Amino acid sequence: MLYTLFKYLDRVYDLPGSGMFQYITFRGVAAFIIAMLIVIYIGKPIIRKLQKLQIGEEIRDLGLEGQMAKKGTPTMGGILILLAILIPVLLFARLDNVYILLMIISTVWCGAIGFLDDYIKVFRHNKEGLKGKFKIVGQVGLGIIVGTVMCFSEDIVVREEQSNDPNHTVTIERYEDVKTTQTTIPFFKENEFDYSYLTGGNQSLAWAVYVLIAIFIVTAVSNAANLTDGIDGLLTGVSIPIVVVLGVLAYLSGHIIYADYLNIMFIPDSGELLVFALAMIGALLGFLWYNSFPAQIFMGDTGSLAIGGIIAVFALCIRKELLLPIMCGIFLVEAVSVIIQRRYFIYTKRKYGEGRRVFLMAPIHHHYQKQNIPESKITMRFIIISLLLAAVSLITLKIR
Repeated sequence: MLYTLFKYLDRVYDLPGSGMFQYITFRGVAAFIIAMLIVIYIGKPIIRKLQKLQIGEEIRDLGLEGQMAKKGTPTMGGILILLAILIPVLLFARLDNVYILLMIISTVWCGAIGFLDDYIKVFRHNKEGLKGKFKIVGQVGLGIIVGTVMCFSEDIVVREEQSNDPNHTVTIERYEDVKTTQTTIPFFKENEFDYSYLTGGNQSLAWAVYVLIAIFIVTAVSNAANLTDGIDGLLTGVSIPIVVVLGVLAYLSGHIIYADYLNIMFIPDSGELLVFALAMIGALLGFLWYNSFPAQIFMGDTGSLAIGGIIAVFALCIRKELLLPIMCGIFLVEAVSVIIQRRYFIYTKRKYGEGRRVFLMAPIHHHYQKQNIPESKITMRFIIISLLLAAVSLITLKIR
């Protein structure tokens, strides 16, 4: 909104300072500050209001130390995160940018799924919340939307250098925008992989494969993030380095000089996603103010499902989805620990008549809680690991 307004003022009235709004970095920093201030200053009265309305977390007794003390802690704080993301993005981002529109839709969509889940738990007093099949349907729906837009929108292209010289002995400064199913594959010198390879070069089938991959990524990352949200500050803390990396990659991918220097895919207009990333970082940092141990508010599924969905769609937009297992390594381990635990329990119950466990409890952060490791220490160590994984993700720009 403000981008369009100040562009008009700069062009018509030559208003001093209005030209700053043309810079992505300025608008991104402004979005970061506003997002953080929204959460910090609105957070306190919202927490009091939720306490007054008795919108608190229902706690199941799992035998974890300090667990029952959290009973009644206000939940559904994810609404605060989503507002703190959307308001600065609507103010400072270019709303004619297809990537920004995709991110806004994804934020609202996943937030709505999580809100329904929290609403059923809190107001209908149903601990199971929204049935799993309905969550999956919602996530699959978003995956279809994102995958289809990525495949068929004329505004989503990759700019490639074109050369008529087969020996590449002459430098030709000529580029062409192409529709492609290419993505980035880390640690390889030729770091671009085309999904059409999986279909024997059939581009029509490649689009269908891409949509299926988008569905899988949105569903997997969203649910993995949901599983990670189990102790104070954990999901909030480990998500910040992930979003930082995504923001950096978006900016580099959308800048023709940096993309050429780093030999990465140049994606026109993707740099605008930096504004969204910085708004999200500000929102998460502000929420961590209240969500760190001991938490004054929980984000609930409204926040956790949305965070996972946002990260998944963001990675798809900048064609870095194959980097997610590294960036989201914590999410991956949390999800795999649950899968291993359930499968092994079912297998041993069939074989021995009694279910056995690999971990003391899953997801894996509860396993460490069962070992009497303080909750705050688990959170901090997971954040440190997330920072290391973020560094490795950035190093892939040069290590091939």
